[in-house]
Parts: sequence; structure tokens; C-alpha cells
Amino acid sequence: MAIKKTSKEEILLEAIKLFKTKGYYNTSMADIGKACGLIKGSIYHHFKNKEEIGLEALKYIDEFFEKNIFIIKDENITTKEKLEKIVTKTDEYFLKSEGGCLLGNLASEVSRQNSEFKTIITLYFKKWQDSIYQILNEKLDKDKANFFSYEYICALQGAIIMMNLTDNTSSYLEIGKKLKEKV
Repeated sequence: MAIKKTSKEEILLEAIKLFKTKGYYNTSMADIGKACGLIKGSIYHHFKNKEEIGLEALKYIDEFFEKNIFIIKDENITTKEKLEKIVTKTDEYFLKSEGGCLLGNLASEVSRQNSEFKTIITLYFKKWQDSIYQILNEKLDKDKANFFSYEYICALQGAIIMMNLTDNTSSYLEIGKKLKEKV
């Protein structure tokens, strides 16, 4: 295999795809290297092991959502427009993302064995719920905003799983529609 120069981010993006489609435990360093067009040993120039890649992958997705989706709560637009925008951006991500939600997948697969993974995943879902809560709380009382933000995340994660099983997006898309009807 020809050796090529690959950035840390390119390795992370390939690892994320593999973790989402094959699972964390079923993805080897050799798989990641092959996906990047690298020999396995070249990855060690950027990461000390697969666990470090997994942790960095979780942080990468968390930062992506923080910068591109969760930030909508701070925009100076109406509550309905904020919900529309956050749902649309979330849908754009998951409808184009083979394998579902990395953090949801790894929550099921790895978080019981790895407390670092669990901490990052838990904080990610808390930030996501908080971003929805802050928008809903503009129009709903605290308890309803809290319940509906939690319900949205849970329903969406289940819908992502079902969308991947059935290759049908219609039920997935209903989750965001129902959230937008809350205000």
C-alpha cells in the first residue's frame, strides 16, 4: 500500500464512519488505516491507540453539534424559527449520515465499559437537551420544556435506529414535526 499523508481530522472522519457502521469493537486500527489509505502504523503518528481515536471522535461530533446545531438557541429569531432551524439542521446531519448517531451507538456499545466515553456521551446529550429546553422554555413552563426536550432526544434516537433498520425516513421526520408543534 502506498504511504500517503493524512491529517488527524481525516483519520477521525474515517474512524467515525467505521464506528457508526461497523461498531467500535468491530473496527480495528487496520480497518481505520485501510479506510484512510494508510498502513496501520501510520495512524500511531496521530493517535496512541483506538481508545484515543474513539474519545477524539466523540469530542469531534460534540464540537460539531455545539458549533452548528446547539448554538441556534442563542440566535435572535422567534421561538418557532429556532425550533425549525435546530430540527432542520439536526435532520440534515442524520439524514446524510450513514450508520446513525455515533454517540447514541457508542452509548449502547461502549459506555458501560469505558467511563471516559460515558462522560462525554452523557454531557453531549445533556447539552442537546438543554439547547432544546432553552428554546421551548421561551414559550412553555419549565416542567413542560424539560419533558418535551427530553422526549425529543429519546424519540429522535429511537427514530434514528428505526430509520437505519428500515431505510425509511418518514417516521424519523415526524419526530421534529411533533416538537415544532409544541409552541
